[in-house]
Amino acid sequence: MHIIKKNNLLFMAKNLNIYVATMTGTALMVADEIEDFCKTEGINTNIVEMDALEPKNLEDLNAPILIVSSTYGQGDVPDGSKNFYNNLKSSNISLEHIKYAVFGLGDMTYKDTFAYGGKKFDHLFLELKANRIGEPFYHDASDGSLPEEEAVNWFKEKIFKLL
Repeated sequence: MHIIKKNNLLFMAKNLNIYVATMTGTALMVADEIEDFCKTEGINTNIVEMDALEPKNLEDLNAPILIVSSTYGQGDVPDGSKNFYNNLKSSNISLEHIKYAVFGLGDMTYKDTFAYGGKKFDHLFLELKANRIGEPFYHDASDGSLPEEEAVNWFKEKIFKLL
């Protein structure tokens, strides 16, 4: 954290890591929109695509994580995040020092595997003793709503105050 000035008031700025798992770029677009909102609120963000992560990156992490994940194939995490997911799953790392939230992308046309990318990350982080912030939100692409708008609204209303 660092001190910033907003409306002539000094306060401690918060930090947020946004971890993205995407195939087509929609999850990254969602992350960018949340980052834009965070900037207006004095929150420093760090967007990282999960293909650049290893479990050891989480060991000394002290800022909350927002996981933004799409779903691919038969309910899989996106290809670029598979190594991180599998390595984290096979590790014995404890994440009890980490706070996290999940925004998952899916399509209810595929009811049996709806938003499984986000759900798999949520279950894995819970298994590793991480502390979930709020309830996950799973966007349904078949309902016609824009995922980036839904994400920012959910983040503002349900997650922001809990950071």
